[in-house]
Amino acid sequence: MKQETDRDKFVRLATARVNKTLKSIQLIGNLSNKSNYQYTDADIEKIFRSLTNELRNCRQRFEQRSDGGKTGFRLDE
Repeated sequence: MKQETDRDKFVRLATARVNKTLKSIQLIGNLSNKSNYQYTDADIEKIFRSLTNELRNCRQRFEQRSDGGKTGFRLDE
């Protein structure tokens, strides 16, 4: 039995998690049907602010790792 590499594991997990997230976002989009749901513009803003912030945080975690996981101030950069 072949040992799964770190790359293989990343691809497998990333594919599954992104597909699950996309499905969840589509389900959130279904809430836009005004014949079934009642919501305000403020509700919409809260939803999208939260999603945007979490996506931004996720991206920052990846970008911080691009330098070997180092964080904080560096004078030589």
